Amino acid sequence: MEITTIKLSKETKKRLNKLKTHNRESYEEILKKMLNILSICKNNPNRAKERLSNIEKIKRIKN
Repeated sequence: MEITTIKLSKETKKRLNKLKTHNRESYEEILKKMLNILSICKNNPNRAKERLSNIEKIKRIKN
């Protein structure tokens, strides 16, 4: 896999960090998760809400 660098503002980085479900989760994993949810939203908004809810549950359990 080829790797690249992207520029992010500090605010965006903070927001991405808040989306982590575990401390070692990479930005790659977070962005893939976000893109997956966006894809689901297009086809099935209720399923996307369910996925987001599951992520929030995982975050609460881990913290």
